[in-house]
Amino acid sequence: MDYKDLIASNLSECTGLDKDQISGLIEIPPKLEMGDFAFPCFVLAKTLHKAPPMIANELKENPELVKGFDGAVTVDCAGPYINFKIDKGILAKTVVSEIVSEGDQYGNRNIGEGKNVIIEFSSPNIAKPFHVGHAFTTILGNSLSNIYTRLGYNVIRFNHLGDYGTQFGKLITAYRLWGDEKAMQENPIDELTRIYVKFHDECKVSPEAEKELEDSARDNFRKLEEGEEEEVALWKRFRDLSLEVFEKTYKRMGIKFDNYNGESFYSSRIPAVVEMLESKGLLEESEGAKVVKLDDEGLPPCLVVKSDGTTIYASRDLAAVLYRHEEFNFYKNIYVVGLPQQLHFKQVFAVLKKAGYDFADDCVHVGFGLLKFKDNTAFSTRAGNIIKLDDFLDKTTEKTAEIIRKNSELRGGDMTDEQIAEVSEVVGLGAVTYTYLKAGREKDIFFDWDDMLDFEGDTAPYLIYTYARIKSILRKADETGVAGGSIDSAAKLTAEDEYAVIRSLADFKDAVVKAAESYEPFMISRQIALIARNFNRFYNNSRILNVDDDEVRTARLKLCEAVAFCLKSGLDMLGIGVVEKM
Repeated sequence: MDYKDLIASNLSECTGLDKDQISGLIEIPPKLEMGDFAFPCFVLAKTLHKAPPMIANELKENPELVKGFDGAVTVDCAGPYINFKIDKGILAKTVVSEIVSEGDQYGNRNIGEGKNVIIEFSSPNIAKPFHVGHAFTTILGNSLSNIYTRLGYNVIRFNHLGDYGTQFGKLITAYRLWGDEKAMQENPIDELTRIYVKFHDECKVSPEAEKELEDSARDNFRKLEEGEEEEVALWKRFRDLSLEVFEKTYKRMGIKFDNYNGESFYSSRIPAVVEMLESKGLLEESEGAKVVKLDDEGLPPCLVVKSDGTTIYASRDLAAVLYRHEEFNFYKNIYVVGLPQQLHFKQVFAVLKKAGYDFADDCVHVGFGLLKFKDNTAFSTRAGNIIKLDDFLDKTTEKTAEIIRKNSELRGGDMTDEQIAEVSEVVGLGAVTYTYLKAGREKDIFFDWDDMLDFEGDTAPYLIYTYARIKSILRKADETGVAGGSIDSAAKLTAEDEYAVIRSLADFKDAVVKAAESYEPFMISRQIALIARNFNRFYNNSRILNVDDDEVRTARLKLCEAVAFCLKSGLDMLGIGVVEKM
């Protein structure tokens, strides 16, 4: 039974407020002894013209407030709050039964059934290395895709490739001047990066050299936009070779996309966008360029066509939104792009709104902070100063393997080299992923391997190890013949340490919904971290297998099973795998 949902329904009947509004106001009291849920009556003070404590007392006496509880919930007041306390044994049995029944799909709902959600993420630039700076959008977007899918939405994962723009004019010029065909065959991204960096280095030689190279690049991009055969063929080759490299990284990280329409796909649709804006009297000349003024929205003008007649990000994004709505009739169109692009998306959405497209309100920019290392904060392809994501993942799994091998040796060498390699890949990649998702997405991330791989800290290794520890307990229970038993025994899980685990498990489903509503996967990472901490406290203070009372042992094993399922479910939503042994 979903007690929070029932409480919200009853409060809605008693107050006349919308159920969803009430659900959003219900709080978790700071201390367990205060109850499981609390409703603040401040919101009713204006309409009822009474003090919140008086309202709380009157509501408490309303028989409708306890309808359907069947004695499982008691109601009390604490000043302006109505507190709801669920019988510990009943809640324990309800929660454990539900999780064991649903398995690692616990947390799933159908609230998004029939609704299309487009999530654009990753979107690397073609012909440039996939570096650690790309990991934030890739990991965050993948997690949001997982979460929305688990909530029943039809998620369409878009990889809006950076495969167009003036940089391709530069690359074509650079390739013709300095390209090494053998290097292109062996390592295309490195070679394309080399000549791109060389282009900018050569521009620094003299103003004359810069003008000649930049003019050549602009001419090449113009030819590309006009569909000239040779320029298009080179661009297509750069794109195809880059995608082959990117796909290897995506496969390693367990990430898939439904759509790879990059900027180039929308190029042919831009004239229609320009015509539409002109027909609505929104497009104005400004120093030879075409812009949409957004003074009324408090924003600077949105540049749509540059003075040389070429297009820009905004024009391609406008075309993309119109195409996506026409093709998918999206419920939400989510862009997982860094915070520095906040103004750009405000302008694009404002232009759409001004043009009369109300679905602009369904477009969302999900921004995120910066990635920083203690000794390296700059990631610039132009400067050639980058850390490749694959190199970073390799280093992380290597460091993880050292820790796991050492632990295995302490246990007498109970893992083979092959097992260590497999576990290290899962744990290492999980450590990187969790580091991006364990705090609010707008916060900057400071990477530190010691912190990231701490098996006792707020890390993926700690969570995965907790899962593996539980699986070990359950295997021993199987081997000794004490597994099984009735789920009804879970009603005995009322001791302080046991109930803390139950309470945190019960709150997991709400955390999933909140993560989707706020576009913050850390709501889930925070919840499963709390579940793991509570479980390990219970584990350290309680006997599980060596208990004389069979019913207590069964109850605690069922609790172990529920925690394992919930951890696996939460980690999966984040994009992190688990291992059965480590």
